[in-house]
Amino acid sequence: MALMTMDTTWAMQELDGFLTLAELQPYAGFMGAAKGNRGRLEEIVASAQVVEQILDRVLPNWRTEVPDSRNKSVNRWCQHIEAAQRARTALRRQDEIRERLGDNAPQLDAARLHPWIWEGARSLWQSGHYREAVHAACVKLNAETQNKVDRRDISETDLFNQAFSVDPAQPGKPRLRVLPDDGSKTFSSVHRGVRCFAEGCYAAIRNPVAHTKGDLTEDQALEQLAALSVLARWVDTATLER
Repeated sequence: MALMTMDTTWAMQELDGFLTLAELQPYAGFMGAAKGNRGRLEEIVASAQVVEQILDRVLPNWRTEVPDSRNKSVNRWCQHIEAAQRARTALRRQDEIRERLGDNAPQLDAARLHPWIWEGARSLWQSGHYREAVHAACVKLNAETQNKVDRRDISETDLFNQAFSVDPAQPGKPRLRVLPDDGSKTFSSVHRGVRCFAEGCYAAIRNPVAHTKGDLTEDQALEQLAALSVLARWVDTATLER
């Protein structure tokens, strides 16, 4: 997932601020080994609210990949602290890492996919359930398309075939127009393409994730979300014809 679209300077400042607040130090005027966080609890909680969103962008699986029990009896924020330290390093050295480990090609940022797709997938994606995340995105896209054309009697392939049909709209059967109907071959070919693309998405993406076993890798799932995002954007920006 790309980091380049984030305000890196701001994110690192927020991470540094949290790490300072969560740092352990001896209690003032207290003799012994007892320590407490440098910041007040309400300050740390407020900072953590922002930091968690940064971590979700930089380290999407931090909740499952970073241990949450290590030294928790000493500092309740140990998981957040380690994740913040990792995220700070990732942000500081991202350009170097891309240059050294890859061809520095553009990277796809899941959070910048069409909102319907990322909103549908986000919670499952962040817990590492990639297959379920893709399925949830398919369900969300189907529901939003039904909402736009105000139809609950059809779904998925039939829904997209009827919505993007080049036939004139009928009572109770509105159409979605990616391009104005000027009678050209381009109008017909584009809408035929959208229908075929939608059928492919639901036949080759939605059906397997819903009815077969086995998980998807993160890269496979991200590619499938990108395909769904293309379809979602067509639906969202299309003109409704009644």
